[in-house]
Amino acid sequence: MDDPGADAMSTAMPSFPSIPVPPTDGRVPVALFDLDHTLLPLDSDYEWGVFTTRIGWTDPVAFGQRNDAFFADYQAGRLDVHAYVRFATEAVRVRGPHAAAEAHARFMAEVIEPALRPEARALVAAHRARGDRVAIVTATNEFVTRPIAQAFGVDDLIAVELERDASGWITGDIRGVPSFREGKVERVTQWLVAQGLDWARAHVTFYSDSTNDLPLLERADVPVATNPGEGLRAIARARGWRILDLFGSHP
Repeated sequence: MDDPGADAMSTAMPSFPSIPVPPTDGRVPVALFDLDHTLLPLDSDYEWGVFTTRIGWTDPVAFGQRNDAFFADYQAGRLDVHAYVRFATEAVRVRGPHAAAEAHARFMAEVIEPALRPEARALVAAHRARGDRVAIVTATNEFVTRPIAQAFGVDDLIAVELERDASGWITGDIRGVPSFREGKVERVTQWLVAQGLDWARAHVTFYSDSTNDLPLLERADVPVATNPGEGLRAIARARGWRILDLFGSHP
C-alpha cells in the first residue's frame, strides 16, 4: 500500500482531523467512507429497526429477536444480505412512501442527528475542502442512508440499492450488486468509471471499522481502520495501516 510507515492518526478531535497526504503522481485523490460505526457511532440499519418498533410498526419481541440475530450475523461476517434487506424493508414496504418519508424524517431528528459527531463532520469536510472526490460506501440500504449522506454533505452514496415495482415503490429485493464485502469493491469500480476514473488513475483512501470491509481496505491505496473492532485493529497493526479512533482513544 501507499503511505508506508504511517502510525496512528490524531484521535477524537472536534476540530480538524489529520488526513493522509494527497498523491504527488497526478492521480486523483478519492476519499471513501464506510458509514456505520465509522462516521456514525451507531449502526443506522439496526437503529432504524429499533425505531420502527418504537413507533409501533413492528412487534418488539419477534422483530427484536430477528434484528439482533441479523446484526450478530453481520458482525460475524456471515450475513445473508438479501434475506436481511427483505426483513429490514418489510415494515416500510407495507406502509407506503408517504408514511415512510414521515417516519424517516423523525428517525433523522430523533436518532441520527444527535449522533452526527463534529469529529466525523470535520473529517469529511477536510477531504472535501482539499478537493478530493468523496463518497460514502455502505452495506445499509439506500432508503435508510440517503438522508444521512446528505447530512454529511456527501452527494455520492454507494449503498444497497432497492428494486422498485411498476409504481416506483420498493419491493424488498436488491437491485444490482449489493455493496457488501467484495461487492463494495465492484460497486466502487463502477462508481470510479462513472467518475471518468479507474483504479490506476485514482488514489483511494478508505475509512472503515469492520473486517467485513477487508476487500475494499486491501484494494485502497490508503486503508484507514477507523474506530476498529479488535479483529480489524490487530490486522491494521500487523500490516502497518493507519488507525483512527475518531470518537475517542482506545485503551
